[in-house]
Amino acid sequence: MRSQNTGLKTKKQWFLFITGLIAFLTGAAILGFFGIRKICREIHRQKLLNENPVIEIADLHIKAPVLEGTENEVLAEGTGHFTGTGDFGSGNYCIAGHSSTIYKEYFNGLKNADKGMDITLYDLSRKEYVYTVSEKYIVDPGETWVLDDFGDDRITLVTCTDDGSRRQIIVGLLKKTD
Repeated sequence: MRSQNTGLKTKKQWFLFITGLIAFLTGAAILGFFGIRKICREIHRQKLLNENPVIEIADLHIKAPVLEGTENEVLAEGTGHFTGTGDFGSGNYCIAGHSSTIYKEYFNGLKNADKGMDITLYDLSRKEYVYTVSEKYIVDPGETWVLDDFGDDRITLVTCTDDGSRRQIIVGLLKKTD
């Protein structure tokens, strides 16, 4: 009788071992999938940063590629330059970017910008244009006057407020070019 009991116990042990192994492999596969996905996103982000102009606000840990246009497809990849506004170090260079409390968006920390902070814009040749934050305010979505040329050299950053109903505006005046 004892040998039958030992055999039954062994079957239970094998069942638990196989079940545990399947659970472990399933968990490893899921973690691997998300890990690979994160690595692929980071590689894509680095490619965008290497191949496009870049905006950086070191104090807020913001570093984002600047693509041309502000369509949803563009803003899903990075930040976007409003076509027809300013140029590097000249006029009103306007950039839009998503911010969201749910998703990791490039301009999430922009609401924490303060007067006096530096905003660095790098063109394709990696020439630096340093702007100093001079204004911070909120406007309604239809207030496009913020994109106008004001006769000086500035950068205007546009993102949504936390609830998405209004637009956070950060203005920086050109301090120096490198």
